[in-house]
Amino acid sequence: MKRFKKIRFIWALVVLLISLWQSKTAGAQVFAPTGYPDRLVLTLTAEPATSQVVTWRTDTAVPTAKAQLKQEDASPAMEEGFLEFAAETLPFMGEEGRKDHYHRVTFTELKPATVYAYRVGDGTHWSEWCQFRTADTNGSTSPFTFIYLGDGQNDLKSRWSRAIRQAFRQQPDARFIVHAGDLINRANSDSEWGEWHYGAGFIHSMIPAVPTPGNHEHFRDEQERLTLDPHWNTQFALPANGPQGFNEVYYVDYQNVRIISLNSQFIMLDEAAQELQLRWLEDVLKDNPQQWTFVAMHHPVYSTSKKRDNPPLRERFKPLFDRYGVDLVMQGHDHTYARGKGPDAAANGPVYLLSVAGPKMYDSDSDRWMDVSLVDTQLYQTIHITGNKLVFKAYKVSGELFDTFELSK
Repeated sequence: MKRFKKIRFIWALVVLLISLWQSKTAGAQVFAPTGYPDRLVLTLTAEPATSQVVTWRTDTAVPTAKAQLKQEDASPAMEEGFLEFAAETLPFMGEEGRKDHYHRVTFTELKPATVYAYRVGDGTHWSEWCQFRTADTNGSTSPFTFIYLGDGQNDLKSRWSRAIRQAFRQQPDARFIVHAGDLINRANSDSEWGEWHYGAGFIHSMIPAVPTPGNHEHFRDEQERLTLDPHWNTQFALPANGPQGFNEVYYVDYQNVRIISLNSQFIMLDEAAQELQLRWLEDVLKDNPQQWTFVAMHHPVYSTSKKRDNPPLRERFKPLFDRYGVDLVMQGHDHTYARGKGPDAAANGPVYLLSVAGPKMYDSDSDRWMDVSLVDTQLYQTIHITGNKLVFKAYKVSGELFDTFELSK
């Protein structure tokens, strides 16, 4: 009898676990890889005028991969005059237990301000030919525009897709897209990353992503250590110029702009990581020859909710933003729109921006530190730089211009 009860208990436990797993994955689309490349993502290198990196995914039947590159000449003879680059292949297994292969190639010795065409594959299974444009030389004041998106997080395939696609429709020549954290909702969920890639479609095979992680890209491992989603550094090949152990903390100099990504989740929850990023940030700001300086991080210095507050960012990081003349801080997390310089703004302090690209919305009930605010609206933003002038525009996903301002140096 005792043995029977034990077997029944074990069976009930198995049934419960299966039920929990099914409820967790119910309705989730499975984005399984094949021998053909998918999830192509460009990211910026530390030298965006002369190099470009791309990552992509296949199944494990593709043990090695490569990329072909040529300067775009508008000829249909694409298979002539190209250079070939061998890919680095990274085995990957997410929480679903499926094994995939991710591949990456860095194109080098490129010409500044030049359009290139490339494709990736294994020699038999190829992607389409895609295009990208290198930056102008470092320090150049030639005009360019980029896109900034707040949290995507939920319903990525069905509803967030409208935001990034309308942003591309609005600004098809954008040089890169800043994602201010919470790209997905549940860390290490391959189905959610599948929705993110599906929602963006071909866009990131042509326009580099500049991502910064949010709280939803993190989880606690079996030892309760704060851990970044392993998809992050597998699919985003980011500049390796951040503090040791933090590949998601980095900076890029794009012409006359320096863009800095911080991991605000670690700043909020890990004092050692906070100190490490603080020291690194001061060095990056102190030794900065660029005309414009932007910071991207997920948690806001000033919240739009009474229930949220991020003192470490305001007490420790804001003084550096003020001291070294940061121009814009692009944030997310609060699922509203807001922009302003804050209640205790320094003369050369930054404009703080919050935005939301996905459908999840919160109330805006904090003290009115902002000049402009909006709720229950999906948005995207464009930032246009022309030498010493910056023009910021925030659009509703309907394409309606909602907010705009200018900065001059």
